[in-house]
Amino acid sequence: MRRIAAALACGLVVSMAAGGLRAEPHHGMALYGEPKYGPDFTHFDYVNPNAPKGGKVTLSVIGSFDTLNPFTLKGVPAAGLGEMYDTLMASSADEPFTEYGLLAESIDVPADRGSVTFTLREIARWHDGKPVTAEDVVFSFETLVKSHPFYRGYYAGVAKVEADGPRRVRFTFKPGDNRELPMILGQLAVLPKHYWQGRDFAATTLEPPLGSGAYKIATVDAGRGITYERVADYWGKDLPVNRGRNNFGTMAYQYYRDATVALQAFHGGLYDFRFENVAKTWATGYDVPAVKEGRMVKEEIANKVPAGMQGFVFNTRRPVFQDPRVRQAIGYAFDFEWTNDTLFHGAYKRTDSYFENSDLESKGLPSPAELKLLEPLRDKIPPEVFTKRYEPPVSKGPNGMRANLLEARKLLDAAGLEVKDGVRVFKDGKPLAFEILIDSPSFERVTLPFIDNLKRLGIQASLRTVDTTQYENRTRDFDFDMIVNVWGQSLSPGNEQRDFWGSAAADDSGSRNFAGIKNPAVDALVDAVVRADTREDLEAAVAALDRVLLWGHYVVPHWHSGTYRVAYWNRLKRPEKTPPYSLAFDAWWIGEGAAPAAPPAPK
Repeated sequence: MRRIAAALACGLVVSMAAGGLRAEPHHGMALYGEPKYGPDFTHFDYVNPNAPKGGKVTLSVIGSFDTLNPFTLKGVPAAGLGEMYDTLMASSADEPFTEYGLLAESIDVPADRGSVTFTLREIARWHDGKPVTAEDVVFSFETLVKSHPFYRGYYAGVAKVEADGPRRVRFTFKPGDNRELPMILGQLAVLPKHYWQGRDFAATTLEPPLGSGAYKIATVDAGRGITYERVADYWGKDLPVNRGRNNFGTMAYQYYRDATVALQAFHGGLYDFRFENVAKTWATGYDVPAVKEGRMVKEEIANKVPAGMQGFVFNTRRPVFQDPRVRQAIGYAFDFEWTNDTLFHGAYKRTDSYFENSDLESKGLPSPAELKLLEPLRDKIPPEVFTKRYEPPVSKGPNGMRANLLEARKLLDAAGLEVKDGVRVFKDGKPLAFEILIDSPSFERVTLPFIDNLKRLGIQASLRTVDTTQYENRTRDFDFDMIVNVWGQSLSPGNEQRDFWGSAAADDSGSRNFAGIKNPAVDALVDAVVRADTREDLEAAVAALDRVLLWGHYVVPHWHSGTYRVAYWNRLKRPEKTPPYSLAFDAWWIGEGAAPAAPPAPK
């Protein structure tokens, strides 16, 4: 213990490796193994440490916003607000899960892993010049946990937090093995206690708040645009984790109500960069002179980022979706092959895992390590978990969809639904009817053919497209039958899985358990993920969880690609090396090249 304390006093950080915690000469913390970068590292390998500073980058957002506080349930926050706040630690984008000191200069995890203590940097400052203190960290933790169900679930393993002097803060953990808890506490956004005292944290606000990060708000056009400026005397600009990053002098976000208008605006030079998520647009929407002349760059950048799960999500709180056979039958009506070939120009692969595009997804039949977790839960999970690998229905061939609909009819019949006057009805005579809620008109072309296939089964499905604000309000309150959602995943899943699938989150407004899952087997497997002591334990627990979720038929899986599809005007420059786990846009900079025009007021 004295050796650990001595190492930490020098600003060294522990490595959370199998066999217990030990002091290592690394200014970082890895969930498994050792950090890549040593205590004398000067910058991440994927940045240009000599990147020029300055210039203005303009980005686009679809929708609107009505608050500058992203940490509460109320309102729709503006884009980019995270740039204002520093966290205790900063993650590297070329390691699965490793963090290095940002606000914290050192971290102390005792051998029993019962707590974690962060020591703040003496130079850390808020934008008003006041020091960042341990009391700010205590205030931030207590306020966030009180204000949002995500933080309540994410940090549920913390028993108490207390300041130990002006620069040391200690988090004491509840009993149990939660090896990633020190690291996710490193992700805590720290808020200024002195600023928020006397203000209503839970209310929406358009008053620019105080931060400590590399950027601060310069201008706000409510619901239409927001601009950030780089803080000239930013306290952390010379830290190794920041060198070569935060290069733009100004970052502006312009809001558009419609994706088509936003694309036209990009072609017209009204903003610099865009992710393209619509395959048809990627295939046909960039045949413009600027691309041919090289003034606009269009490229696909491969990544190793877990794709997670995107799909049509069943709200199992609704009586119509209580029976998993009904949910499975509805899944047979989605024709991915036709959708991919006809609408997406063959750009996608079918998703068949909640941890897609990673080494964590379930493969083949359960391994012995998985069976060790699954066998005690056998009476609480579908039998297919033990005998089959989940594969979504395939509709290739001239009769592919017809065969799928026949399978769907068998399932509906087995669930006791009859057809009366062309409509599927339950035993009580109520029809199998539901509404699909979306917030993007571009997704109508995917959803309407799905609805047509459902009609062939006698299922009455309808589509409702709403604006972003209404969509967020309704999904926050679980006021929907079916939605489209994406659960993103990391290479080290952990406490956030409780918010995704945990029984406690199912009734917690604002959680991401949109499916309303309440399954003790899922809870047990999430616990196994959280307490995994080695990488091998984690892989087994995640794969077992993946199988149970898939065979629970909580979603109709969609698709994934495994690449970033980006387009940008060529004055934007990027480092030669792109990290495997992020695009690292904050390492790009403004150089010579074609510049967008000054944007008018967005439509």
